[in-house]
Amino acid sequence: MSQSAIRWEKDADNIVTLTLDDPNQSANTMNELYRQSMGEAVARLHAEKADIAGVIVTSAKKTFFAGGDLRLLIQATPEYADAMKAELIEINGQLRKLETLGKPVVAAMNGTALGGGLEIALATHHRIAIGGTKAEFGLPEVSLGLLPGGGGLTRVTRMLGIQNALMNVLMQGQRMKAEKAQSTGLIDALATDTDDMLAKARAWIKANPSAQQPWDKSGYKMPGGTPSTPSLAMNLPAFPANLRKQTKNANYPAPKAIMASVVEGAQVDFDNALKIEHRYFVHLACGKQAKNQIKAFFFDLQKINGGGSRPSKETYPVWKATKVGILGAGMMGQGIAYVAATVGIQVVLLDQTVEAAEKGKAYTKGLLDKRVSKGRMTADKAAETLALIQTTDSHTDLKGCDMVIEAVFEDRAIKAKATELAEANALPGVLMCSNTSTLPITGLAKASSKPENYIGLHFFSPVDKMPLVEIIRGEQTSDAALAKAFDFVLQIRKTPIVVNDSRGFFTSRVFGTFIMEGIAMLGEGYHPQTIEQAAAQAGMPVGPLAVTDEVSLDLGRKVRLQTIKDLAEEGKTLPAHPADAINDRMMDEFGRNGKKAGKGFYDYPEGGKKVIWPGLVQHFTKADKIAASEAEFAELQERLLYRQSIESARCYEEGVLTSVADANIGSIFGIGMAPWTGGVLQYINYIGVAAFVKRADELAAAHGDRFTPPQLLRDMAAAGKTFE
Repeated sequence: MSQSAIRWEKDADNIVTLTLDDPNQSANTMNELYRQSMGEAVARLHAEKADIAGVIVTSAKKTFFAGGDLRLLIQATPEYADAMKAELIEINGQLRKLETLGKPVVAAMNGTALGGGLEIALATHHRIAIGGTKAEFGLPEVSLGLLPGGGGLTRVTRMLGIQNALMNVLMQGQRMKAEKAQSTGLIDALATDTDDMLAKARAWIKANPSAQQPWDKSGYKMPGGTPSTPSLAMNLPAFPANLRKQTKNANYPAPKAIMASVVEGAQVDFDNALKIEHRYFVHLACGKQAKNQIKAFFFDLQKINGGGSRPSKETYPVWKATKVGILGAGMMGQGIAYVAATVGIQVVLLDQTVEAAEKGKAYTKGLLDKRVSKGRMTADKAAETLALIQTTDSHTDLKGCDMVIEAVFEDRAIKAKATELAEANALPGVLMCSNTSTLPITGLAKASSKPENYIGLHFFSPVDKMPLVEIIRGEQTSDAALAKAFDFVLQIRKTPIVVNDSRGFFTSRVFGTFIMEGIAMLGEGYHPQTIEQAAAQAGMPVGPLAVTDEVSLDLGRKVRLQTIKDLAEEGKTLPAHPADAINDRMMDEFGRNGKKAGKGFYDYPEGGKKVIWPGLVQHFTKADKIAASEAEFAELQERLLYRQSIESARCYEEGVLTSVADANIGSIFGIGMAPWTGGVLQYINYIGVAAFVKRADELAAAHGDRFTPPQLLRDMAAAGKTFE
């Protein structure tokens, strides 16, 4: 008997259960074995339908179905387009035969159903999931640069209507818990457990012997109307405008393709709508952007969260923090306290005064109250979480802490004192961490009695929202300490990347190049709005001038002066950057230090939106650069992206970075590198290493040595290598 990914069982009530269970994988995917097995199952259902009362589709895996096989999709090229289209026709043909069987078909989703998994469920007449679990449901293909190609886009549009399908399911690729998916309309009923789910499935089949999809019924009308419906036709022109606003006109073909496929498909019959869906899917899947996003958001992220940069679990078993001391209750400390408490960790929040510590604790209360008000947490759970945070001004309260995170001022002396007091009161061998964003960990570890237990944990602001933590390994940091730090980051549900010690580490160092390049452009005479728009259309979430205001100009200067001092002690000098003079002039001549001061590159009117300071145009913009040409604008975008990738390649060459995945995910999640690029090193792959080196040399000739590619890239180009 040939291998199958689907088990067939028929009960005494003539209800057939199709159990998805790929024998070769831990998760079900739309691979060749699935296609073969589903084809055979559907053919048998039609052949024996006279003796069948209904069908239940469920899974033997932890998840219902994982979706398309991304290992195959990432290899797709334009030459593969016809073969891919044929596979889609086969998959969708099987699902179409399933939903037109003439018998009730129910999806009993025992776990997560995302992408292709949900598309299978959508081809049934009734969908049941187990409530109150961590299982997720949705069509997140847009986050991978794709659209649902297994009929999901077409079916969701006909189920929910054009507007609701776009806004609530497709354009953002929302991942929903079962309860949210039910309220959205993707799931019909919830069950308490597997037995209850299967019982409800059987009951529904018995109660609905003549079940059909709404679009297969006579007289079907699409909810909210079609593009020819006058009320909808009036609003349709706003859809592309809203998309441009949402994406800031950046290079994201997937949302555009989703919108086009939905609108075009809504004007034809179901089967022709599927053909439109196929066409757009194949075009996206064979493009470079989808490959960038698949690599970053699936393979790279999977490698990181799977412990790719963690020392061996066999040598260093998984560790959990039980009591964490946090030194400093300011913006970063209070955020760290919140994320630790929400996963059940005891927290000692310490500041110079109890009042200051209580103010930091109030931040957690505010966030918890908001969750309660939105129904995402019970009041009792919120109170229980808040009670985990102990406030104090005494280091003796650090007794029993197995981990301490220092989040005090960026001053070596202050950090050294904090470390000494913490180690004197916490548990022996405490994992001592610094939240510094720039100061080298090896130097800070000199204050520790056990530098092997000292490590950097660089959080990003706001801590409760930012998904990344940069773990910095000092020269003496042990594997044991690194393993514990890695486990803690996963424990608080963040994504960890691991880098070796250096000035600015990886994220701050690379992010600094983006900021400085934008300011340098201002000094060259480009209009500030042009600079900010170039960043937006390159895919960066915030322009370099706006983000400089956020971190403050004076902080940047403090870091620069400290770096000059430190390098001088090593007999080195810091190369001058064209942005330095602009920053100094902004502060010294115009008194504009950034957002905290109420004025920087932007004005911050009370009660109003920030606006670019008119003085920038007056004092910096040159007449011949008020309106940049198309070529100039494209080069501005290039410069902002190239600088980040070049500096990242230098980090890789110097050994600051040891993992391509860490570089790509760290750049996207930590500093907002344009997601469509797949990250800083994948962007070099996207351009082509040889082509990237050639263009970097051209930019260096035009704008300075900062664009000169490192020898590593020249060697890779010569050898025909890429970042893997």
